[in-house]
Amino acid sequence: MTSAGRAVRIGNCSGFYGDRLAAAREMVEGGPIDVLTGDYLAELTMLILWKAKRKDPAAGYAKTFLTQVEQVLGTCLDRGIRIVSNAGGLNSAGLAAELAALAGRLGLHPRIAHVDGDDLIHRLDELQAAGHALAHLDTGRELAEAHVRPVSANAYLGGWGITEALRADADIVVTGRVTDASLAVGPAAWWHGWRPSDADIFDKIAGAMAAGHVIECGPQATGGNYAFFEEVTDRRYPGFPIAEIAADGSSIITKHEDTGGLVSPGTVTAQLLYEIAEPAYAGPDAVAHFDTLSLEQEGVHRVRIRGTRGSPPGDQLKVALNYEGGYRNTMTLVLTGTRIEEKAAWAVEQLTELLGGPDAFAEFDTRLLRFDKPDAPNNAEATAHLRVSVKDPDRRKVGRAFSNTVMELALGGYPGFHTTTPPSAESAFGVYWPTLVPAGEVEHRVTLPDGGVRVIPHSPVTAPSPAPGVPEPAAPPPPGATRRVPLGTIAGARSGDKGGNANVGVWTRTDDEYAWLRGYLTTARLRELIPEAAPLEIRRYELPNLRAVNFVIVGILGEGVASATRPDPQAKGLGEYLRSRLADVPESLLGS
Repeated sequence: MTSAGRAVRIGNCSGFYGDRLAAAREMVEGGPIDVLTGDYLAELTMLILWKAKRKDPAAGYAKTFLTQVEQVLGTCLDRGIRIVSNAGGLNSAGLAAELAALAGRLGLHPRIAHVDGDDLIHRLDELQAAGHALAHLDTGRELAEAHVRPVSANAYLGGWGITEALRADADIVVTGRVTDASLAVGPAAWWHGWRPSDADIFDKIAGAMAAGHVIECGPQATGGNYAFFEEVTDRRYPGFPIAEIAADGSSIITKHEDTGGLVSPGTVTAQLLYEIAEPAYAGPDAVAHFDTLSLEQEGVHRVRIRGTRGSPPGDQLKVALNYEGGYRNTMTLVLTGTRIEEKAAWAVEQLTELLGGPDAFAEFDTRLLRFDKPDAPNNAEATAHLRVSVKDPDRRKVGRAFSNTVMELALGGYPGFHTTTPPSAESAFGVYWPTLVPAGEVEHRVTLPDGGVRVIPHSPVTAPSPAPGVPEPAAPPPPGATRRVPLGTIAGARSGDKGGNANVGVWTRTDDEYAWLRGYLTTARLRELIPEAAPLEIRRYELPNLRAVNFVIVGILGEGVASATRPDPQAKGLGEYLRSRLADVPESLLGS
């Protein structure tokens, strides 16, 4: 690409399947960009796309992407803006064909490429026969031991297939399951002419991975879901983010002028911590060491990321499997007034009798959620909820047979009985199974605009992937008077899901605050502050360059988002819950 050495401007228009439809048009029309990207895939999304493809074999991709492309394709072709997206999901070839048909109806002629090879669903028996156990990354259990049949199995590919397609002058590149950051890595490598053999290629890729990770979730990088939301003075809907990636892999995160939200070191830090584990952020093209990068405000709504060190990737690729877990149903009982716990206990006792006991289901889960206040000023504030969830392979058990039985308490249960919904039917749920396969078992393919197919070599492995660093021992808190205040008074947090695990990244805005935080927020302390995490494995990592501590709570979401019974199945509010807990914070950090 004849870029004259300038940074490539990569704009994001989607953070998930179902995100803001107008974002593509706003990104294209709002100012100059070189590449329009959109991220549509999550672990749960692959299951949703499988269900769509089961009904219609021609489906399996994110259909909303077609709507967005229809709004901007002509302008993108006129301005030379390339479009790169993982909206292909389980059927990137089908999406490419639909895009060609759409363009024909518009009288346009874009050059379209698609990337595939990630789909391993028909090779699972072959892989296991070859000695690959497909063991669960968290539990170590081998897939054969689970006696399940996955319905989707997709390896996470890297960015070089996208690069190859762009070098073949593709106007649109759609992929299946690539890593989210690959949507930035591929275009950056194309624009700057990076090659896998470059001496410093892993540092360059690592920098692009950091930028890609920041913008992949759209406005979460520009003030959305931001802990210190009082800093966001422009409360209009946030503008979607742009990464200006330079030839050395450093970047500036920004957004179009005259859009809402905020781009600051804080908003970028929050997104860097989102859904990560150890600071060594592994990908198929490199390992990006997030504990080496630095952030610097370089202007209004402009934050530079620099210094990201990279190392070679491992010789295995992560694979996301999903299988059908059975059926589930939930009924929520409302409890009002006094003696809430006694009423809840009576309701559970009656229900277990009427339903044949908790062992009548594969899983029987009850959760008492307290919202009530004593002497409440209105009826609503005097209520609590008892959530009763059941799961079973037999859909009849958990369907109306369950929910109708719950309603038998209407005239024979605790005083004030009512429910938040009428009796409901069962719904199917899926289970996520993360695993690894050798990279050599996966063929990364790109079908170019001229119809030719090229196989993309996997990134060279010249050293083993680094082991997670051992956290330094926590320092004692500074002496002096303390005040008991919510932890969020000085600490921000962002949380999210990775299968059955949740991560909570916590950071501060000053060095003194961080010196206290890293000593205070130990694994033992986190167990106290988040009681439901107490019996679980917790992994703790420090990122001093971001003034951050990151925790991974293993298994808090059960077997994954689709099967979780907790009220916040994606752990989106877990960080804010942690910030609400009281901590003894030094007076010296709180000011007057």
